Amino acid sequence: MRAMDISIHASFLPHDDPDAALAFYRDTLGFEVRNDVGYQGMRWITVGPVGQPATNIVLHPPAADPGVTEDERRVIAEMMAKGTYASIVLATPDVDGTFERVQAGDAEVVQEPTDQPYGVRDCAFRDPAGNMVRIQQVQAR
Repeated sequence: MRAMDISIHASFLPHDDPDAALAFYRDTLGFEVRNDVGYQGMRWITVGPVGQPATNIVLHPPAADPGVTEDERRVIAEMMAKGTYASIVLATPDVDGTFERVQAGDAEVVQEPTDQPYGVRDCAFRDPAGNMVRIQQVQAR
């Protein structure tokens, strides 16, 4: 059987403050802004790592989905506030240096760089919406 040619194009993370999300992903993490679209008082912001134009994170308003009920919106807001609704894992060849730069940007630290028992060294932050952002160390390419 021939392998399919599939890649990850976009991942979605909710935000409840587009300006704070933009400041974190653009200014703190250094991602480039690829799209910033407003519609009916809401904003969708697409960001991604410089030099990786095919990899995108879409920061979206969780209330935008018309299939979500008011009760579900309340639960989503509660889970976002606790940091249990969404997460993403990023990678860097220098997790300690990256940690220092992200921490200097006033991000909420969840875990300092740590050697995990499952074989990775990583750290963790929460973005302004409460999403868990884990950063793992990988070998330089």
